[in-house]
Amino acid sequence: MPQPLFSGLIVDEDGNPVQTASIGNEPAYVVDDAGFKRHIPSEQVDRAVLNQMAEMMKGSEDLLSKEAAKMLGQDDPFSKAMIENQLKNIEKQFDAILQTGFPEDMKAYLGMMGFRVVINHHGEVLRVEQPGIAGDEGGE
Repeated sequence: MPQPLFSGLIVDEDGNPVQTASIGNEPAYVVDDAGFKRHIPSEQVDRAVLNQMAEMMKGSEDLLSKEAAKMLGQDDPFSKAMIENQLKNIEKQFDAILQTGFPEDMKAYLGMMGFRVVINHHGEVLRVEQPGIAGDEGGE
């Protein structure tokens, strides 16, 4: 059963951690709205965050693919081209990402780097905070 993709990395607009739960087979984020527990389908939030992340990567696929290939120890032109193609078509991979999830160590790393998602009580993504990421248009 799929798990919420960004569990442990989501807070409400007051900065309170958002819990996770399941409603039947559907994973959900649980926002405490003055004592009322609002269950928000995690796919709704996760897709919004993935879309924002994909938008931030647009135009930087060449640089990102070079760095990813280096990190993987596959710094050859074919690996770089394959990674770059995957980055350019990242939206097509969202379904697979939502099914498989992120490794726990990757979530831990994101948390340590200050990554967090702020949602309101309706599950709308207010902002994705990524300290240390260049190109933060809002200056936050």
